[in-house]
Parts: sequence; structure tokens; C-alpha cells
Amino acid sequence: MNENSKIVELRQPGAMDDPLTSILRHGARQLLARAIEAEVADFLSDHADLKLPDGRDRLVRHGFGPSRSIQTGIGPVEVRRAKVRDRGLEASGEDRITFTSAVLPRWARRTKSLDALLPVLYLRGISSGDFQEALGALLGKDAPNLSPSVVGRLKEEWQVDYDRWQRRDLSARRYVYIWADGVYLQARMEEDAACMLVVIGATPEGRKELVGFQVGVRESAQSWRELLVDLKARGLSIAPRIAVGDGALGFWKALEELFPSTRHQRCWQHKVLNVLNKVPKSVQPNMKADLREIRDAPDRASAEAAIGVFVDKYAVKYPKAVDCLTKDRDELLAFFDFPAEHWDHLRTSNPIESVFATVRHRTVRSKGSLSHKTARLMVFKLVMSAAKTWRRLKGENQLPRVIAGVKFTDGVAESTTPANRAA
Repeated sequence: MNENSKIVELRQPGAMDDPLTSILRHGARQLLARAIEAEVADFLSDHADLKLPDGRDRLVRHGFGPSRSIQTGIGPVEVRRAKVRDRGLEASGEDRITFTSAVLPRWARRTKSLDALLPVLYLRGISSGDFQEALGALLGKDAPNLSPSVVGRLKEEWQVDYDRWQRRDLSARRYVYIWADGVYLQARMEEDAACMLVVIGATPEGRKELVGFQVGVRESAQSWRELLVDLKARGLSIAPRIAVGDGALGFWKALEELFPSTRHQRCWQHKVLNVLNKVPKSVQPNMKADLREIRDAPDRASAEAAIGVFVDKYAVKYPKAVDCLTKDRDELLAFFDFPAEHWDHLRTSNPIESVFATVRHRTVRSKGSLSHKTARLMVFKLVMSAAKTWRRLKGENQLPRVIAGVKFTDGVAESTTPANRAA
């Protein structure tokens, strides 16, 4: 379609494009060409004072590079890279001045948004061989520059990012709260499932960050100890105020050795499931409601009273369920000694569980074809991707008081007047 033509070619049978998409691509080509021309004009204007001995401009336009196709969200768009010639190189011997477009990098084949989309598709279940078919309706019939080798290069980049992240300095970091969990992923034909150990922390500003991550041998104390030792070796010297996790004894033993002052908070989500697993399914709905009443109690006294009712109600017929709950009574109720605004965050390790749900989906989609190395990189990239959308802690203004050691009773600071007590 010519630039001044008002005739729109209709879609042919079997073609993937439609008139609207053609118009969009035509407009994208024009806008891209104008943007590149504007860049060249600004570049030449900035160097207009550079002259040759005979008075001519040293930098001049030098046509265009070969036409190439850039894969975008609306399909392939044909573009040409503008060129600038430095005529003063031979005469003066100075270093060559080159023009590099910020809009159209020299070796670009896809837009950055599409580069971000490819790993998301792969991690969410689209195999490397299915990219062209999956994206054909959006990007055009052939969908070039999306071959399986693209995923191989992506994984190499992920490895570099992971290695750099594992070496980062933590001496300037502090985490008020941390969440810890480990999830097993079966990889290929390997006998042992990979155990991903993850630690997420809350900064004094209320932001959540990925703090530590590695593949462990089960959730053993030694594996957790290695992770925590590595964090301390890279500068994380200030102990978190409280750690949230499930009942895996390995983590708590390692935490007690390396950060003995950190309080323990059991994850209620894990605890409820553990208790319900010890009773028949017919009893689980009523018992689950009773457990939620304990978890959502407005203060410690009400929670203790609800635990007493739970014991009286189920101790005779279901002693194992009662023991499972009462043996961690203090760790389950530790959140009452912290700001009420933070209770929703401290009662569960869900920030980690929600990320692993996506990883499990990818493992099922690939029928366990992931190696331990690929699984590790996948979890790392998923967590880092999810971290961009993590919300701040509610009531982040209370975190400085927690850091300062202010004592909280039933979610309220001791200095707070009774009228301001949280419900």
C-alpha cells in the first residue's frame, strides 16, 4: 500500500493479516522512520561545530543500512537504519564518531516488550517449539526470529543474571520480616526431586524482595544453614525481627543457630492443612472453620480461648489433630506481638506459595522435562518477575517502630492509647 493511497488491500483466504493490522503496521513504519530521522537530525545538530579544514561539515548523512524486519506486538515491521559518515577520520586521525539509534539498536530483531514476553510464555507452559504457532495469530503467519534457539539463548542470559544476583553485596540491606519455604519439583528422570529453598524479606520501607534462593537437598537443616550462611557472608548481619515459614524443622534449627534473636511464626496456611490431614473428610469443614476462628481472633486472649474450645471439642476423637495444633501454640500466635496492620502478612508464607504455583504448572506442562538447572533458573526468573508486582506491606509506617524495638501487645504499641487499639 503506497503512502498516499486510500486503497486498502483485503485479506486473502488463508492469510493471517487483516486490513486494520495492515494499517497499524503501515503507521508504525512511518512513525519509526520519523523517529529515526529526528534522532539523526539531533545528532548532526549537536556536532554541527565539527568542521573539516576546508570548512565542510565533518559529519554528514550517509543513506540507510539494509532493510530488515523487526518483530513487534503487531507483527513484523520493515525498517532501515539511518547511517552517518565521519569524513574527518582520514585527515585528523581522531577516533571515529558513530551514530547509534536509541530507537533502533544496531542488532535488534525484536522489540523489548516482545523479548520480555518470550520468557514469560516459556515459563508459563509454551514449549520452545510452539512459539511460532502460538504467536502466529498475533505476529503474523511466519513469526520470524522466534526459533527454539531463542529459548536456549534466553536461558544463558538467565544464568548470567542468576550468577550476578547470587554475588550481590548485602551489607547495606536490612530485612525486618522474612518468609521462608521450600518446594519440591520433579525433574526429568532424576530420582530425587529438586528442593527450591527461597527466602523473601520485607525492607524497612515495606517492600518485599527476594533475599536468598538455592537448590537444597530436601529441606534439611544443613541446606538451610548453607543458604543463611551465604547471606551472612555477603553482609546480611542484622537479624530479622520475625521469620514466617511452615513446620520444616530444618529451617528453624538453622535459623536458631545463625539468627537466634529472630522470632518464629508458623504459617497458618500450612498448619491448617496439616491439622485437617489428620481427620476424616467429613469432619474437615467444621474443623477448618474452628481453625480460622483461632487465626482471625482479634487478640491473643480470644485466640487462646478459641484454642481451648478446639481442644475440648476434638481431643477425645482426634488427639493427633489437637496435638498438631497445640505443639506450635506459641509460634502460631507470635504475630500478636507485632503491628495489627501486618497480621495478614505474618500469618502465612503465601508470597512464596503463589510464585511456586506457576512453577508447578510449568513442570506439569513440560511433563517433568526440566533439569535441575533449568528448574532453578525458572524459579529464579519467576520470582524476580513476580517481585515487580508485589505490594508493599500495609501499615509500612509501623516498621520503624518495630525496628526501634517498640513492644506491641495485640497489635498495638504500648504507648498507644486504649481508644486507638486495633479491633
